[in-house]
Amino acid sequence: MRQRQQQGLLRQRRVLDEPNAINFASNDYLGLSRHADMQHALSTATDLAIGASASPLVSGYLNVHQQLEQQLCHMTGYQQAMLFCSGFAANHCLLQTLSAAVDTVVADKLVHASVIDGIRASGVKLIRYRHNDVAHAQQCLQRAEGQTLLVTESVFSMDGDVAPLTQLSQLARAHGALLIVDDAHGFGVVGKNGLGASDWIEADALVVTFGKAMGCQGAAVLGSNTLIDYLQNFGRHYIYSTAPSPLLVEVAKTALSLIKNGAQRNRLLSNIEYFIRTADRHKLPRLSSTTAIQPILCQSQSVLKVASGLREKGLLVGAIRPPTVPSGSQRLRVTLSACHTHEQIAQLVTALSEELSIDG
Repeated sequence: MRQRQQQGLLRQRRVLDEPNAINFASNDYLGLSRHADMQHALSTATDLAIGASASPLVSGYLNVHQQLEQQLCHMTGYQQAMLFCSGFAANHCLLQTLSAAVDTVVADKLVHASVIDGIRASGVKLIRYRHNDVAHAQQCLQRAEGQTLLVTESVFSMDGDVAPLTQLSQLARAHGALLIVDDAHGFGVVGKNGLGASDWIEADALVVTFGKAMGCQGAAVLGSNTLIDYLQNFGRHYIYSTAPSPLLVEVAKTALSLIKNGAQRNRLLSNIEYFIRTADRHKLPRLSSTTAIQPILCQSQSVLKVASGLREKGLLVGAIRPPTVPSGSQRLRVTLSACHTHEQIAQLVTALSEELSIDG
């Protein structure tokens, strides 16, 4: 702890108590967390319990849980789904359980901590391939022994770039590997229909989360009947956790309807295009991303100092430092929402230009 503090890397919570600040640090990509339809769904679900009060394998699995699972499967084409209380729990359960049943896992270098923790908890052999490098992934699969999992995110949370899903899917099939995709930052945002990875491929297992584009809370693993049955029997996170709140699951059903409508996503896409155009005109050092996640590198500056300067101007932007990202790649993680206006985005770009220049 002392070492982290000396290095300026100590993490601390801070209460968000600035109601008038413009939030560019949230994952609420479609602005659904405060959408009127979501609030209406919450206020009218008076017949539902707040808590499930038991594991889904005891008495916590209710009609509303099954309805959301069926809605997810209908939208994405998967046979079955199972719900979790968080994306971390879903990833950890899926990867720990499946990894224990195979010989090798091949994973992108930048997959989420929940994925890595789940794999490591199983004790399986792990091989990492260079980020989004299909050729290197193929080399790693050729080195892999026995039954293998190939694991990637769809949209990477810290870089905002999209995985080459079609190529990875073909690679997995060619090598007899099972493809696992963490679609946390893709579902609801990318793809022709806003369905994330499901608009391009059918993975062997897909994780979608409800706390980002869906503006709610929780997550789901989607896959075949065999996969879900296996997780119900051997996935310890699922077996020994209380089922998600019925009230929030009902709200999540409304979120899926809004995603299907597409209006919020169209506004988000307009905002992404405007930000990229405006940021590039100001020559901001942004990573090449076409998604709602727009990282701005702060290689020579103190990322905390820049973020603090932005906060003083009423703009909230995430300051991302090692060990979340590699040393030397600290960044501001700008996240865009359908709720932002072009005027607010222009204000942010101007402030970023000023703060980066001042700090330089």
